[in-house]
Amino acid sequence: MVKLTSTLKNSALLIGLSIMSMGTAQMGVAQAAQDYLSPIKQTNPPIGHYEFCKSNPSECGQIGQDKGPMQLTRSAWDKMIKINISVNKKIRPLTDMQIHGVEERWSIPKSVGDCEDYVLLKRAKLIKAGFSPADLLITVVLQPDGAGHAILTVRTDYGDYILDNMRNDVRLWHETGYRFIKRQSSQHAGAWMQLNTGSARSVGTTN
Repeated sequence: MVKLTSTLKNSALLIGLSIMSMGTAQMGVAQAAQDYLSPIKQTNPPIGHYEFCKSNPSECGQIGQDKGPMQLTRSAWDKMIKINISVNKKIRPLTDMQIHGVEERWSIPKSVGDCEDYVLLKRAKLIKAGFSPADLLITVVLQPDGAGHAILTVRTDYGDYILDNMRNDVRLWHETGYRFIKRQSSQHAGAWMQLNTGSARSVGTTN
């Protein structure tokens, strides 16, 4: 009887541990899924990017079949950190109105720029450093105060990381506090994909 009771207890313990293990695994899968943004459908590009593409068609062409996110190596991570910090330090933040005298104009900056200009320069530098354009996606978000903002999403096998002119650290998208609206397609640099409901405000009005 004692032996049987002990066996039953052991069985119950094993079943309990198995359930806990399954629950932990499911939580891990859910967490892993949360680390990636999910495009819903194709949408219109920001007007600034549309105009940028007309002037710079080589920046907005077909990328090709999506092979999935890049492998995040130590070298790649170091390049992401280094380029994010160097561009943030090099470029002084000004609005498009202050720079160009118009509300919205996207351009690769040399010394001053708006948020989307930082993104364009970081993207160009990372491509030069060996990153695929398919993994470097310009992204439009809303800040907590509702203002529009542009950031760079880097797709990796560890999740979607964000390079932002407002901070020097690189973090996963869901750690930014932003509401994600849309981003470039991973298959065509001139096409955009909706990420969430709602519409972004003019990106050119923010830092």
